[in-house]
Amino acid sequence: MNRRYRLTNSTDFKRVRRTGKTYAHPLAILIASPNDRTVSRFGVSAGRALGNAVRRNRAKRRLREALRRYMPRMVSGRDIVLIARPALNEAEWSDVLNAVATLLKRAGLLEEES
Repeated sequence: MNRRYRLTNSTDFKRVRRTGKTYAHPLAILIASPNDRTVSRFGVSAGRALGNAVRRNRAKRRLREALRRYMPRMVSGRDIVLIARPALNEAEWSDVLNAVATLLKRAGLLEEES
């Protein structure tokens, strides 16, 4: 993911978690907050409840890839944080894609297909 589309510092993550609206799914949590930019930025997080570093990094890679697939249809001007839940690593890839799509739709972040 290009650097201009990423949340890179902890203050951005903290701001989104403090001011954003939260949407939950059994595989992930999405937090969205408006920003004053022309693009949406994304951050992915995985806590220690997921396991060791290998499992946390795998969960983050899966969420980033799922996000990348929906980026062309996303609304601009939002900061988004996705937090992996422990069930994510055992889930099928199609379930991960469906979870991310569901969260994005519930948050109103996907533009309608024409």
